[in-house]
Amino acid sequence: MAKIIAVTEAIKSLAEAEARFNLTRNEDEDFFTEWQTQLPLPNDSEQIALDTLRRRLLYHRADGELLEGAVTLLVASPLLKLAGFYDPPFKMKAEAAVEIAIDDGEEILRGRIDILILHARLWVMILECKKTAISTRSALPQALAYMMANPDLEKPRFGMLTNGDDVLFVKLEARSRPQYRLSRALSIYTVPSELRSAFQVLKHLGQTIINI
Repeated sequence: MAKIIAVTEAIKSLAEAEARFNLTRNEDEDFFTEWQTQLPLPNDSEQIALDTLRRRLLYHRADGELLEGAVTLLVASPLLKLAGFYDPPFKMKAEAAVEIAIDDGEEILRGRIDILILHARLWVMILECKKTAISTRSALPQALAYMMANPDLEKPRFGMLTNGDDVLFVKLEARSRPQYRLSRALSIYTVPSELRSAFQVLKHLGQTIINI
C-alpha cells in the first residue's frame, strides 16, 4: 500500500524537490525569456487598477505583517484578475487538491495548490502565497512539486510565488529531463514600478499560453 505524505512535510527544501523529481536548474537566460521580452504596456484603466492595488497593499501592510489569506486577497487574486486569468479561455480553481506519485506509486504526496489556472483543461499556471514574514522563495520547493504534478509533459508550465512584498515567476519544462528557471524577484512593496512589471509579466504569460 502506498505511503501517503503531505507535500509540505515531504518537500521542505529546494534540494529535496530537485532530488525527488530529478529537477535541475537551468542557468541559460534563453530558457525563460517570457518574463523579460515583449511585455505589454498597461492601458489607462489597467494602470489605475494597479495604482489602487498598491494603495490597498500599503494601507493594510502599514498595520503589520499580512497572513497568506490577506496576501491572496490583496495581491495575488487582483493581479490574476487584471491579467485576464479569471476570464475565457482560462479557468480558475482555488485550493485545488493534488496527488503526486513517487517511486512508481510507492509514495503519494498530497497537497493543495492555492490557485490553479487551466487552459483547455490543461494546467498552465499555479500560484502559491506565503505570509509577508516569510521569504517568497520559501514557496519554491512546494511550487515545483505541484508543477511536476501537471499531467501534460509537452508544454511548459509556469508558476507565480508571492508573499505580498515580492513576486517571483518560475518556468518549468519536463519533456526530457525536468528543468526550471526563475525570474528576478520583483519588489512590489518597495518599488512602485515593480508591481506594474509583475502585471506585465503575468499578462504576457497569459498571451504566451494561449498561443502555445
